[in-house]
Amino acid sequence: MRLLLVGAGTPVPTSARFGTCQILVVAEDYLMFDCGPAATHKLVKMGLSPIQIDYLFLSHHHYDHNVDYACFLLTRWNLSVGQEQSLRVWGPPPTEWLTDRLIGADGAFATDWIARTQHPDSLLYYAEAGGIGPRPAPEVVVQDIEAGTIVEQSGWVVTAALAKHQEPWLRTMAYRVDSDEGSIVFAGDTVPCEPVAQLAQRADTLVVSCWDHQHTLDGSQMPSIMGTLEAARFAQQTGVKRLVLTHIHQPLDRPGSMEKAIADIARLYEGEIIFGHELRSYEL
Repeated sequence: MRLLLVGAGTPVPTSARFGTCQILVVAEDYLMFDCGPAATHKLVKMGLSPIQIDYLFLSHHHYDHNVDYACFLLTRWNLSVGQEQSLRVWGPPPTEWLTDRLIGADGAFATDWIARTQHPDSLLYYAEAGGIGPRPAPEVVVQDIEAGTIVEQSGWVVTAALAKHQEPWLRTMAYRVDSDEGSIVFAGDTVPCEPVAQLAQRADTLVVSCWDHQHTLDGSQMPSIMGTLEAARFAQQTGVKRLVLTHIHQPLDRPGSMEKAIADIARLYEGEIIFGHELRSYEL
């Protein structure tokens, strides 16, 4: 398996990070987890095309995890010539509603795709790219999911569990991918909780949000996301072999601060530690 950290930041943009998006390459498939700010552009910078992504899993509906969803849907559709698979999307409610409000017949971007399916210039562009016949409207197979949902494809299985972030205002899902190539858990924005702990048991890799040093979070009373020591204890308790830190706030990313974070985590967690950097690819 290969993990691409397309976005490894927070809602606050910096020169090095902004928002969340991860891509897993497994069994020759490309699975995207979340679609945060500029994800479409950043994945192209990493050498991928949107039409390579056939599966998208959304953890929750904070903008730093989904704001590029419309851009990704429209760009993937615009690049399609009718020979690609339909994009399949899973996420907690209201994923279906959001998708329809973006690209449905009465959605926010309906005027865009309707023009591109009818104007002669757009039809010529489509034909020159290899498209045959009338240009179809965007088609996405989208499903709202609950905890326990299992998605099975040839070569891999994804299992969903309920994470703990900012309920009841929104619902957050964690996902585990199992395959012959290994297992990986995308915990999303969560604090330690039993459903995610059960999901992550003995996984090869755990990708988890880590906002800042633990003492900073403890002092700020932010109970909806992990700090360094919580991430370390959680990884140790679940028995994962590798811990990937993402969703990193700027103070944790500074020289010296990053090294301290890794050292603090290593005192509590015995496995491999990866301090995730945006636009990096990791062989797992």
